[in-house]
Amino acid sequence: MFLARLIERMSSRGAAARLGLASVVFCLALPAAAEGESPFSLNGFGTLGMARTTSDQVEFVRDLSQPSGIRKDWDGRLDSVVGLQAAWQVSPQLSAVVQGMVKYRYDRSYNPELAWAYLKYEPTPNWSLRLGRLGTDFFMMADSRWVGYSILTVRPPGDYFWYLPFYSIHGGDAVYTMSVGDTLVRFKAFYGSSNGQIPLADQLWDIQGSPMTGASVDVHLGAWQARASYANIRFKRDLPISAALQAYSPDPLASTSYLATQDKRADYYSLGLVYDQGPWQAQFLLNRIEQGSNALESSQGGYVLAGYRVGEVTPYLGYSWVRSERRDTAGRQAIEVRIMADSHTDQKTSIVGARWDFSRNMALKAQWDAVRGDTSSIFPYRNEPSVGRWSGKMDVYSVTFDFIF
Repeated sequence: MFLARLIERMSSRGAAARLGLASVVFCLALPAAAEGESPFSLNGFGTLGMARTTSDQVEFVRDLSQPSGIRKDWDGRLDSVVGLQAAWQVSPQLSAVVQGMVKYRYDRSYNPELAWAYLKYEPTPNWSLRLGRLGTDFFMMADSRWVGYSILTVRPPGDYFWYLPFYSIHGGDAVYTMSVGDTLVRFKAFYGSSNGQIPLADQLWDIQGSPMTGASVDVHLGAWQARASYANIRFKRDLPISAALQAYSPDPLASTSYLATQDKRADYYSLGLVYDQGPWQAQFLLNRIEQGSNALESSQGGYVLAGYRVGEVTPYLGYSWVRSERRDTAGRQAIEVRIMADSHTDQKTSIVGARWDFSRNMALKAQWDAVRGDTSSIFPYRNEPSVGRWSGKMDVYSVTFDFIF
């Protein structure tokens, strides 16, 4: 538990301390590296991106972790990121990994943040155990969402990934891998607590310390990979809506109880199928999210994506969708109905783009997203108008330069 406690202390002391933890790993690795044993590696990734929309009615965001989004003017906040990852092979069975990133954060800053910092122990070729700060992978490919070079599109389809502002947990996981003929099967289970903050209007919903649990099974056969997963989070605190309820509800206590998120659980179910061989890439993912709080609507979503490589260029087409389920609001106060409506979504997005791998470890991408939704679909946009006061239609144009080193 030493590493977990160290992470908590570093997290509470700001960016300098977080980067200091990375320096500890670097310094410990240097003596062995100087002897030529090369147990240490340092890699990086980044995206320089610009995007704009065709609407000034709402602000488009990558996911719920961003406090503000983009409108008609070209903007670089949406997708730009720089990251470094250091790894130290302490012994054949034990390794340490640290990853730091700089991107647009929930607090409107670009302070460096510690994404991963964990110890990994592999007692046998089949077993892998990790402890520390881990990336979340509630859904297939979720733990690499910010490594733009590793994905075909400019960004993961928002209709599918918007509901995952959880990027890391403090805890541990266990993985068991086995072979069945030509098939590789991997079982994984994890437990930990969130360290996230979710911006909502001018408030922050603090979900730090919220317990998270999950399990998944992956099946690899040739060019195919399939995955089924389940995860949940039990929120430790209520939404930051007490001021609004005090001001507008005739019975603030009753409204607070009805819309409580504290000790309420959200359950995440997902299925995924990926094909990658030769010039073809294809993905088909589905999810179902069940919210235990009346303040949030349950939803289901998915996407299908296909690309075909011709030389250095890979054109791709995609289609994503998401729809949430309205709760019964009969007899509820107007302010309660308004808060409940904030989590409603009902839209589809057509995706057209191309990726150009013009040089080793570098790629340029251009993408058009055509969002077509109901006028009540205001989640998860920022600075949205009152329900029904926007068209539900928007086009998003994006260009990015992705690299790894």
